[in-house]
Amino acid sequence: MRPDIVVIGGGTVGAAIAYGLAGLKQSVMLLDGSDRDYRAAQANFGLVWLQGKGMGLPAYQTLTRASVCLWRDFATEVEELCGADIAYENDGGIAFCVGEDGFENRRAQLLRLHNQWDGGEPDWEMIDRTALQKLLPRARLGNAVSGASFGRLDGHANPLRLLMALHEGVARHGGVVRSNATVRRIERAGVDFRLVLDGEEIVAPRIVIAAGLGSVALAAQVGLDVPLRPQRGQVLVTERFEPFLPLPASGLRQTGEGTVMIGATQEEAGFDLSTTSDAAARLSRKTVEIMPDLANAKLVRQWAGLRVMTPDSYPIYAQSQTHPGAFVALCHSGVTLAAFHARELARAVIGGDLPEFLNPFHQRRFDVPKAA
Repeated sequence: MRPDIVVIGGGTVGAAIAYGLAGLKQSVMLLDGSDRDYRAAQANFGLVWLQGKGMGLPAYQTLTRASVCLWRDFATEVEELCGADIAYENDGGIAFCVGEDGFENRRAQLLRLHNQWDGGEPDWEMIDRTALQKLLPRARLGNAVSGASFGRLDGHANPLRLLMALHEGVARHGGVVRSNATVRRIERAGVDFRLVLDGEEIVAPRIVIAAGLGSVALAAQVGLDVPLRPQRGQVLVTERFEPFLPLPASGLRQTGEGTVMIGATQEEAGFDLSTTSDAAARLSRKTVEIMPDLANAKLVRQWAGLRVMTPDSYPIYAQSQTHPGAFVALCHSGVTLAAFHARELARAVIGGDLPEFLNPFHQRRFDVPKAA
């Protein structure tokens, strides 16, 4: 098979792009690395989230909104094609506020972001403690909880089911998914690209590098300098409970199985995937402050994953000027942006050029001006 496009990286970002490309009748090969790779998807919280996104870069609010608005049709299509249940719900989402200062600070932050974006009516509102309690009638709030911000377009999904369904969808659309396929080197082969793996080579006219933290070395081989760093996030999971949290919250959500996910930390720990008792204690204290009845909950799992972080935390989308046909797509919000990746980004790759509205996400924004 000589594919039209090879997507390097089988995580949520690469799988969504490959799924979209295959659905648009492209001959696609998705290369997934080894189980030893640093996988952001394994610690994904599963939020499909808009509120609060884009501070300092309003284009990210626009991008996120576009993806969130595509998510319902995207989820329906994936589920119907693959016979999967990715558990997508979009009844809104909340960010708890602790203390009156916390409430006013959250309001000020969201207003500042809205003024930067200037894109119409807000999709969020601030709700006081009484209104919040009505939204969560089965949850007892901590004494310090003063209210929350409520995002009308927010929601959540099962991130692991989504990833598996995207892989399945690539295959059902006629694409090829290769596991344990680590690209060691990228070379030019005339107008094509030659990907050198262990014991074989793959040639294709276009490639998309979406290999998370492994993208730095690969992108450099096609003239793209992408500054990335790992950020460790630790998550706790409790035993199962009867449903009591009908809406996802930033850092706290109940899954369809009844477990409660608690997270996530933001730690500059390099490539260390260790879990720590300090992180578990901090996450637990914060959770009990918001919902004291979880104080006696049994923790059944704690894990850590590495986010793909750029210097400003926002995505990178670019095509190489020196190697046309080589694209890079990197972000740490792979679930939220999955619908955009499968729709608009896939079409742009096929068309051979990224749209102007993605210009703010080119890595040249990190270039240091040369002194005169």
